[in-house]
Amino acid sequence: MVIDSTFWVAVSFIIFLALLVYFKIPQKINEILNKLILEIKTEIDESEKLRTEAKVLLENAQKKLDTAQSVSNDILEQAKKDSDKLVIELNDKFHKTSEIKKNLAENKISQMKESAIKEIKDISIRISVDAVKKIITTSVDKSKLDTLFQKNLDETKNELKKINS
Repeated sequence: MVIDSTFWVAVSFIIFLALLVYFKIPQKINEILNKLILEIKTEIDESEKLRTEAKVLLENAQKKLDTAQSVSNDILEQAKKDSDKLVIELNDKFHKTSEIKKNLAENKISQMKESAIKEIKDISIRISVDAVKKIITTSVDKSKLDTLFQKNLDETKNELKKINS
């Protein structure tokens, strides 16, 4: 057998492999790789936990948002009802006050009418009394005075009847 360079390369390769096994390099590499694999698995597990927690937080936030939206809708709906009720109440109050003012005005008008009628009656009575006084002072004849008095009295009664009706 001839010892050539290939033989020495093979021998040196075998010695190299033996040294690797002797110093337990493949086991150390395996341990390092296993540690890296475990670290990667723990990071993946942590990221999975974070993802689940983020998902739970997102769901909770969505529920809170939905709840807030429904509460705001309820508040808006209640505000609309309250405003409608307030508008109705104010409208009713306006109509009631306008009705009261109308009644007061009608009462004032009727009082003014009654006052005017009374004033007209008082004036007509004064005129009648003045006419009677003139007749009495100007007339000497008693029969003439009685007929004039009766005539004026009848006219006054007729005028008062016209005013009252």
